[in-house]
Amino acid sequence: MGQKINPLGFRLGTSQSHYSIWFAQPKNYSEGLQEDQKIRDCIKNYAQQNMRTSSGVEGIARIEIKKRIDLIQVIIYMGFPKLLIENRPRGIEELQMNVQKELNSVNRKLNIAITRIAKPYRHPNILAEFIAGQLKNRVSFRKAMKKAIELTEQADTKGIQIQIAGRIDGKEIARVEWIREGRVPRQTISAKIDYCAYTVRTIYGVLGIKIWIFIDEE
Repeated sequence: MGQKINPLGFRLGTSQSHYSIWFAQPKNYSEGLQEDQKIRDCIKNYAQQNMRTSSGVEGIARIEIKKRIDLIQVIIYMGFPKLLIENRPRGIEELQMNVQKELNSVNRKLNIAITRIAKPYRHPNILAEFIAGQLKNRVSFRKAMKKAIELTEQADTKGIQIQIAGRIDGKEIARVEWIREGRVPRQTISAKIDYCAYTVRTIYGVLGIKIWIFIDEE
């Protein structure tokens, strides 16, 4: 059968780099991994609770974590950081406190920075959140997909493919629907493709969204 691989892991070392940069001895590796997961979950939860957006987009494209012996540096790449920062002047400090509480590590400093992305809709995570918001509001899936494709085309990408699987529109039988615009060379390692898989909890069940965005060739 077809061997499917995550497009990001497939391109590691060529056009893709790791989101977490640290080194650990084999016996401590799992702890470090769980720590990363905790940091990411904590930040996402915080964003969900404190973002007052209409479309339900948190706008976090990715969270990069760099660890040194005495310092954990977290960089949050956001499409719309204004929404998180403007209403609370101490937004980042509050977030830092939350993450620190979650980790309860005394001897390491935590440093959180937020970086704004110029073209948010070039990032599949932000798009997936947008589509998820639409599907939760009972917009028909084709409409949501088309709208998402329009948004990426404005952000000058070379191609995009969106796939939605599950009980689409609340039908009894689950199915997979996909749509592609432009070209998406998924087998070409030198092509820089951004990918994300996202689950949406709708009223009738769970839908899976997968998005491939072809940014440019190396």
